[in-house]
Amino acid sequence: MSAPLTGARDGVVAAEWRAAVRAAAHVLVDLGAAGPEYPAACESVVAEHGPYIVLAPGLALVHARPEHGGRGVGVAATRLADGVAFGHPDNDPVDLLLAFCTPDPDAHVAALSTLARALTGGLADRLRAAGDENAMTAMLKEALGE
Repeated sequence: MSAPLTGARDGVVAAEWRAAVRAAAHVLVDLGAAGPEYPAACESVVAEHGPYIVLAPGLALVHARPEHGGRGVGVAATRLADGVAFGHPDNDPVDLLLAFCTPDPDAHVAALSTLARALTGGLADRLRAAGDENAMTAMLKEALGE
């Protein structure tokens, strides 16, 4: 995987999961990694398939298919001011969202693999403990091998 565009937002206020997903995906749009249609596509994924993106207690992996707006490889962390419920029986409320996008299916699989390794290595806990958005972005870059 080529070095992704990375970014972070901290203290995001979201009243419910849809707003949280849109906010997380908008970071990718702001980075130029995703098109303006990507946040709605990410929201549709959860609306259609349920809260399967909630991978661990408090953590959601926001994404959509590459053809729904992925322009480049991007990974962003969004830390919510307060957790929101996604309807997951074990892992609600979610307070940390990792959003990613890719331009093609091969990059999609590579990005998922890289994120899985980083999360296994404690990335979510480090992001929660980070002091600010700059620290969160630096942690993402380090975890993703930039």
